[in-house]
Amino acid sequence: MSAGRVGAVRACSTRLLSNLALVVGGAAHVAVAVAAETWDLGHNFRSRTARRYVNARRKGHMVRQVSSIRFRQGLRAAAVAALLAGTSVATAQPNYPTRPVRVIVPFPPAGAVDVVARPMAHKLSERLGQQFYVENVGGAGGNIGAGQAAKAAPDGYTILMAFSSFVVNPTLYAKLPYDPIKDFEAITLAVTTPTVLIVNPSVPASSVTELVTIIRATAGKYSFAHAGLGTQGHLTGEQLRLKLGLDLVGVPFGGGGPTVVSVLGGHTPIGFVALGPAAPNIKDGKLRALAVTGKTRSTALPEVPTMTEAGHPDIVGDNWIGVLIRAGTPADITALLHKELVGILQEPELKQLLVAQGYETVGSTPKEFSALIRSEIEMWGKIILAANIKTH
Repeated sequence: MSAGRVGAVRACSTRLLSNLALVVGGAAHVAVAVAAETWDLGHNFRSRTARRYVNARRKGHMVRQVSSIRFRQGLRAAAVAALLAGTSVATAQPNYPTRPVRVIVPFPPAGAVDVVARPMAHKLSERLGQQFYVENVGGAGGNIGAGQAAKAAPDGYTILMAFSSFVVNPTLYAKLPYDPIKDFEAITLAVTTPTVLIVNPSVPASSVTELVTIIRATAGKYSFAHAGLGTQGHLTGEQLRLKLGLDLVGVPFGGGGPTVVSVLGGHTPIGFVALGPAAPNIKDGKLRALAVTGKTRSTALPEVPTMTEAGHPDIVGDNWIGVLIRAGTPADITALLHKELVGILQEPELKQLLVAQGYETVGSTPKEFSALIRSEIEMWGKIILAANIKTH
């Protein structure tokens, strides 16, 4: 082979392997270097062979065959090394997501979880380049949606926006379509918000004490709306009813949005609901807030007293919304989602939007959120059993 031809082949092969390195990642540059060395070894071998060719003519094509075999083997080895290097990089930095991601909200639209999930899903879409779309799967206090998420493949393409009923339902329901510990991995606790006691303006009460007096004076007349069995609104209302011996019946509406609508229309003039979906109507004067659960007043409604200030410190019912994913999802995917979600919750624009609606942003670590889930399953279990709260 002439020197010009050798140079042309070598340049072509080097370009090929360099392009391969660009495709498979930075680590493949090492493999390209190996390929160059292999070329030099092969070329030197061929050069030495050429000098001896005259003396080896009796051996026919043997020398040329051997040198060609060595050369081709060198190129093949380099190509394999480059591909293996690319595979290593791909494993460390997965190309996720490559298709739309389903975000399950286990309650109807316009509720406490929905109004948080939608802006967060939008931000994830912007950051990761694929659509994160919200799907409302309401019913059974969030159990139906959580059950669907528990059956999803552990590949990162189904996310559950869990509500605090997630830690109540294991005690409240005899049978669940999921295991809250075994079926899910925690990503982050996103936000917290108190439960608020609201009334239609037609109810002549401006405090919890006045409301209790009215209910006692008109036995059997009033009922209270809540977002579903096992929600904190349901449990807060039941705690108040049992503690004070009130003739008050709870009516489930399958979500915070329908609950607010019912109280607005006066169909159930009293309601216990997460502050988020109720806050705009409270600020507009369409609903009257009598108290919020929690140790401190809400930043969104600082004029509304706490249950403790109203004389009922033992009535609790704070809500939280967190992000869960199917157990067994690759750790690098959960780490990526955690990083992006915490970043989203720190964005001033989103934070301001959520705070105005009565939410406090958190952005916890997976370990912290997992510990909260375990501790609250135990805490709510004791409250439900002590109060003899039933799902019927």
